[in-house]
Amino acid sequence: MSIIYTDQKSKRRVKKPNAAQRQLQAEWEAILKKYDSKKIVKSPKRELKDTYKLSTPAGRETKHYPSLNTGGFATKKQTYQYTGDKMIGIGTLHKSNAVPVFCDDEAKEMARMRRG
Repeated sequence: MSIIYTDQKSKRRVKKPNAAQRQLQAEWEAILKKYDSKKIVKSPKRELKDTYKLSTPAGRETKHYPSLNTGGFATKKQTYQYTGDKMIGIGTLHKSNAVPVFCDDEAKEMARMRRG
């Protein structure tokens, strides 16, 4: 099977109006002629000599309150790290609830509670 290329463009068929459609079109054009609409003529834009500027009403002036100058930047928070030897690890009771574990019995209890 081979593909044949042609230079012809596909032609769409345009339906010609039938007698009823031609009559409706003629009636519509007659109505448009009968009620000939007036064309709107736009006047050329004129430049305004005096421009009106809105001002703030009396008693509505916004006062400017300057921010408090603390004189510095925030420092980085100190990180805490456990340095003792009593905690043996971190256990999980429910979802992502981290709990410190201090002995083997607590770790076994947590394991039973999670499964139970």
